[in-house]
Amino acid sequence: RFQRVLYFICAFQNISCGIHYLASVFMGVTPRHVCRPPGNVSLVVFHNHSNWSLEDTGALLSSGQKDYVMVQLQNGEIWELSRCSRNKRENTSSLDYEYTGSKKEFPCVDGYIYDQNTWKSTAVTQWNLVCDQKWLAMLIQPLFMFGVLLGSVTFGYFSDRLGRRVVLWATSSGMFLFGIAAAFAVDYYTFMAARFFLAMVASGYLVVGFVYVMEFIGMKSRTWASVHLHSFFAVGTLLVALTGYLVRTWWRYQMILSTVTVPFVLCCWLLPETPFWLLSEGRYEEAQKVVDIMAKWNRTSSCKLSEFLSLDLQGPVGNSPTEVQKHSLSHLFYNWNIATRTLTVWLIWFTGSLGFYSFSLNSVNLGGNEYLNLFLLGVVEIPAYTFVCIAMDKVGRRTVLAYSLFCSALTCGVVMVIPHKHYILGVVAAMVGKFAIGAAFGLIYLYTAELYPTIVSRSLAVGSGSMVCRLASILAPFSVDLSSVWIFIPQLFVGTMAFLSGVLTLKLPETLGKQLATTWEEAAKLESENESNSSKLLPTTNNSGLEKTEAMTPRDSGLG
Repeated sequence: RFQRVLYFICAFQNISCGIHYLASVFMGVTPRHVCRPPGNVSLVVFHNHSNWSLEDTGALLSSGQKDYVMVQLQNGEIWELSRCSRNKRENTSSLDYEYTGSKKEFPCVDGYIYDQNTWKSTAVTQWNLVCDQKWLAMLIQPLFMFGVLLGSVTFGYFSDRLGRRVVLWATSSGMFLFGIAAAFAVDYYTFMAARFFLAMVASGYLVVGFVYVMEFIGMKSRTWASVHLHSFFAVGTLLVALTGYLVRTWWRYQMILSTVTVPFVLCCWLLPETPFWLLSEGRYEEAQKVVDIMAKWNRTSSCKLSEFLSLDLQGPVGNSPTEVQKHSLSHLFYNWNIATRTLTVWLIWFTGSLGFYSFSLNSVNLGGNEYLNLFLLGVVEIPAYTFVCIAMDKVGRRTVLAYSLFCSALTCGVVMVIPHKHYILGVVAAMVGKFAIGAAFGLIYLYTAELYPTIVSRSLAVGSGSMVCRLASILAPFSVDLSSVWIFIPQLFVGTMAFLSGVLTLKLPETLGKQLATTWEEAAKLESENESNSSKLLPTTNNSGLEKTEAMTPRDSGLG
């Protein structure tokens, strides 16, 4: 019971992380727009229609750059308004839409008029991040993801030094404060700074919260519990879609989403520190108190850590330094075969992250209702993680991973050949692709750890893979922005990477039911033996060897 309550409290905060990671899907929307004229308008003409108001004309412009809105000002001047420029006609006697006379071009120094049929305001319309300033809008999500990259490293270090509990409280409070600060930002740079720090603390919570929960969860439930933490992240995606549908003003939308973290901030101070971290710091009496509380909640008898770990609570053990293996990336390039394995694993991490964020961020370009699109793409993640938990222990890690990557590549190709008028089929195909890439993304954490011997190599492999994953999440928004050049560029990138990753996955060894090695030499020997005797081995549902080793070495259970 203790573990269940703690798990759901911490998992609830993952919802807020999912919210902030994808809030820019709607907050950074660029509506159709035209240059604002330099005076009061008396007549608006668009092709053969002249009964439009100027506020409605922004929605009329198609993607063609030759479309414009002709207006006549009260002083008699006639202007042609396009997206990023405006032209003043020299001849003011003709009110024909088609004009071949001389005209002079001017920049949009008076701002822009935006289509407000979908959104009353966005971060783009707030600070006119269009035309020459469009590149500033393109940085909103990549800079956020760069903050995610730094946050995962920074707060991982702090959690090993200050404790999990302190970092959980600090990051959660920061998510609320920086989320509200972003909503009330007075200018673009303040907004970006608030979002950057919001990304750091959100990423810090995800990393530290994962370790915090895993240090309390028993080995039997650890795989399911770790994978389904992603499901709560997906719930955040659903709330983004729902809030975006109900609230069409960006700062209200941001403020409402930021309040989701309040319940956790109010109760997280009740959470105990993990016995693992307390033991690693030599604080054995405090660790014993936490274990006693757990036993009381679970209505079972407690145990003495001094007997279980053969430690003398009164002795100087806590003051003696623990010898720690040194970390080096050279562990991941032990020989040519291991180097190839490492590069393949990094590619899979890259593809999983690129596909995950490309599918989500590109939901507004699929056609139909963009809010429903994002909602559906979030819903399919939840059964994807359940599928992974069941299938990986039935048919194997490699098979499930390769199947998911190939399925994602296939659906990307299907989306590209579906005519835009049949957008419902395109949304269904995107849902299948998101399901597949979500399954691959959920599995790669466990599979990576199983592919490498020794705790040091495993932590290096997962840590370096996570860094590659963050780089992909930084690039994913740029891939989606390129859809303005060709609408299927995101699917082309993801499909190509997924197919290549799927092919290389087939070269990796299967780890289901295989004994975990402790050295590279033993790994090579076991791999050759497993290939010839795989039929004699029974599958196991969890990696007790890995987990027992980690359980007996609390210093290695950290994030370093």
